[in-house]
Amino acid sequence: MSFLPKNYEAPKSKSNYLKLEEGQNKFRIISSAIVGYEYWTEDNKPVRMTEYPENKPTDMRADSKIKHFWAFGVIDREDGVIKILELTQVSIMKAIKVLVDSEDWGDPKGYDFNITRTGKGIETEYTCQPSPHKMLTPEEMIAVKAKPINLDALYDGEDPFEEKINIDKI
Repeated sequence: MSFLPKNYEAPKSKSNYLKLEEGQNKFRIISSAIVGYEYWTEDNKPVRMTEYPENKPTDMRADSKIKHFWAFGVIDREDGVIKILELTQVSIMKAIKVLVDSEDWGDPKGYDFNITRTGKGIETEYTCQPSPHKMLTPEEMIAVKAKPINLDALYDGEDPFEEKINIDKI
């Protein structure tokens, strides 16, 4: 008898954000993207803005850089959960943009993506491959409608999955 069960794997942390792990990462884009710039603070919090700042932010972490980002809703094909994917990797952005601009591929909400991550640190490389066009299942469409994402909340440092109650409508 061993200490842990045979073939035991630690559970992955549950997150509302899709993190591109080593190997294949398959997802379906389910929203339009927001774009902007981000940096990380000394408190290890992201700050996102629509415009590139004129001056270096005073709360920016010493090892942080201001990066261009895209953020959009996805269905993570590994666990079927609706999440946000935030990209700052230029190679992935370029690959997706080529597909979006293509007459054959077009709107990225109509097909899945498989991004393969290899290497570590500065040696990390990504490849981006689309899957054939395919409709969302009725169950997926219901799940997408049941979990709205307010991506603009990212600019305010708020939770994009938190539903705000409009007091005027009560």
